[in-house]
Amino acid sequence: MKRLENKVAIITGGAAGIGKATASLFANEGAKVVIWDLDETRGNEFANELTAKGLNASFAKVNTAKYDEIELAAKNVFDKFGAIDILINNAGITRDSTLKKMTIEQWQQVIDVNLTGVFYCTKIISDYMLKNSYGRIVNASSVVGLYGNFGQTNYVATKSGLIGMTKTWARELGRKGITVNAIAPGFINTEMVAKMPEDVIKSMVAKVPVARLGTPEDIAAAYLFLSSSEASYINGTVLSVDGGMTV
Repeated sequence: MKRLENKVAIITGGAAGIGKATASLFANEGAKVVIWDLDETRGNEFANELTAKGLNASFAKVNTAKYDEIELAAKNVFDKFGAIDILINNAGITRDSTLKKMTIEQWQQVIDVNLTGVFYCTKIISDYMLKNSYGRIVNASSVVGLYGNFGQTNYVATKSGLIGMTKTWARELGRKGITVNAIAPGFINTEMVAKMPEDVIKSMVAKVPVARLGTPEDIAAAYLFLSSSEASYINGTVLSVDGGMTV
């Protein structure tokens, strides 16, 4: 039997990168995958690719920084399937700058998507999980949320904040059949990283004991584990998926 057979999973930021790898893995593991993203073209194309393979996938354009959009989209999912079992809070953005140069707009944009958006999604979707006394919520933090990073005040604030929210929600929801965990990815070979100069990438790899960048599939596998029945007694943890760079 597949690990997520007939589970309904919402994956935010699921049209590209880590979210796309996660949606693909979950669908192949039997989940009914609902992809939320702002990129309508990519999202629809990807969902169509999955359904063409006989997998259960759909796409909805959702801005996770907008409460009313999440409210409507979540209702649509529950009305269609009668459950929302898994929420992967994967959507996130960066607007990097040093403290001195960071604009109020750069600060607020990242807070709105990376922190407030996760709060909105979890607040709304956990109510549907409570109807069936079952849920798996996994939040995307980062190793920078644990240790900080130069030029990322806004991003680090959100990723640190997610850790605190994860632990709080684990206490509040655990007794009701819903586990809440977080992952903290290290250097992952996404489209953004691939555009960096070769010497920068080499310096990043040099910091990782396993001597390579992580892949979106590495993170997807961690999402899968924490969303599966095997992780039913794991609650409130932060799993670093970083090749040992923070050892």
